[in-house]
Amino acid sequence: MSIYITGDCHGDYRRFSTEIFPEQYTMGKSDYVIVCGDFGYWSEDREQLWWRKWLDKKPFTTLWVDGNHENYDLLAVCPVKEWNGGRVQYVAPSIIHLMRGQVYDIDGCRIFTFGGAQSHDIQGGILEPDDPEFKLKKKQLDRGDMPYRINHVSWWKEELPSDEECAEGLRNIEKCGGEVDYVVTHCAPTKVQEMIGRKMFKPDRLTDYLQDVDEKLKYKKWFFGHYHDNCNVSEKHILLYEQIVRIW
Repeated sequence: MSIYITGDCHGDYRRFSTEIFPEQYTMGKSDYVIVCGDFGYWSEDREQLWWRKWLDKKPFTTLWVDGNHENYDLLAVCPVKEWNGGRVQYVAPSIIHLMRGQVYDIDGCRIFTFGGAQSHDIQGGILEPDDPEFKLKKKQLDRGDMPYRINHVSWWKEELPSDEECAEGLRNIEKCGGEVDYVVTHCAPTKVQEMIGRKMFKPDRLTDYLQDVDEKLKYKKWFFGHYHDNCNVSEKHILLYEQIVRIW
C-alpha cells in the first residue's frame, strides 16, 4: 500500500496521466492519491462527468479534502458513509471525499483531515442571483478587473466550517490521543499562512482554528494546498500545488 499527495486540481486531472505520474503502473485500488482541496467537484456537466469517470478508471483510489472552490450544494446531497474510521462521501466508486475533522486509519497510517478555506478572489463581492439589480451589477463588474463570485453558482458560505464541524474535529483529536501521522487540509494555520504571505493573507476563523489544532495535535507532517505553490514552509508544514509526492 502506498499513499501519494498533491495540491489543488480545480477539475483538471491531467497531472494523473501516465506520462506525468508513471508510478501508477505499479499501483492498485488499495493505493491512494490525496488531493489537498479544490479538487474540482464543481458541476454535473458533461465535461466534469467525463473527467471524473476518467479519474475513477485509474488504477489507484483518489481521496480529497474540500477547498473553497467546490459545489457544496452537490456535496450536501451526497450520502455520508463510514470508511477507515471516519466519515466520507463517494462521488465515484474510487473517488472519495474525506470530510472535515475526521481521523482515518489507512492500513496503519493515521490522517487528520479538515477541508475548506476562505476565498481571497472576491474583491468585487458576492452577487445574489435573485437581486433585482443582479444583471446590472454583473455587467459592471465584468467591465472591470475586480474578481467576484455568485452565491450558489461560484461561491458557497460552506467554504468555511460550521461550529459542529470544528467541534467534531476536536473530539476526534481527543479520541485518537492527540497524535496522528499526517494532517491534510486545504488552507494553513494562521502562523503558517503568515509565513507564506507575509501579511498578504488575512487570518480568519478557519486558519485560527487550524492554529489551535496545530498546537494540540502531534504529527509528522502537515500537507496543504490553496496558495498555489510547492515549498517546505517549515520543517513540518508542506505546501503543495502541482507536485505529487509519496508520503507512505
